[in-house]
Amino acid sequence: MILPIVAYGDPVLRKECMDIDADYPNLKELIVNMKETMYNASGVGLAAPQIGKAIRLFIIDASPFAEDEDLDEADRETLKSFNKVFINAQILEEEGEEWAFNEGCLSIPDVRQDVLRQPKVTIEYQDEDFKTHTEVLEGLAARVFQHEYDHIEGVLFTDKISSLKKRLIKKKLENISKGKINADYRMRFPNLKKGR
Repeated sequence: MILPIVAYGDPVLRKECMDIDADYPNLKELIVNMKETMYNASGVGLAAPQIGKAIRLFIIDASPFAEDEDLDEADRETLKSFNKVFINAQILEEEGEEWAFNEGCLSIPDVRQDVLRQPKVTIEYQDEDFKTHTEVLEGLAARVFQHEYDHIEGVLFTDKISSLKKRLIKKKLENISKGKINADYRMRFPNLKKGR
């Protein structure tokens, strides 16, 4: 089932999310619905807060980036099969010199900005069967993970840009929260005036 994606301005996007366990109600169904929602919106990641749930769960399928000719072969190879469910994820370590990449977010349609992030992360998470994994991610895989991880920490990519850039997009962000945007997927707007 395709779920509406929560737009910028909704308080759920600012919540630090809770860990869940295997007893979380209808988890398998929720994951299937999140995947359907993400693919419908042509996204490469979707976090539970973006569908209104303040839990530490997100999904990533970065395979569309595997087609990017600008990336090196190793990066493209990694991204081709980078399709995972992350539950109760933690970043254990971030390393390397920050690099800029143009990011966007399904909760903030039509806004893209260069965001600085470190290129290497060591992570721990549980998969959908609640097996624990520790992995090292690098390059674009690390970045997509960091972006989704921020969501479960109540952080948006727009928090990571300069105050000047924030001022330049302020009106756009207000319009998104009010539903004054044409997204080609279902959205839920926190400040939508009823009867509009």
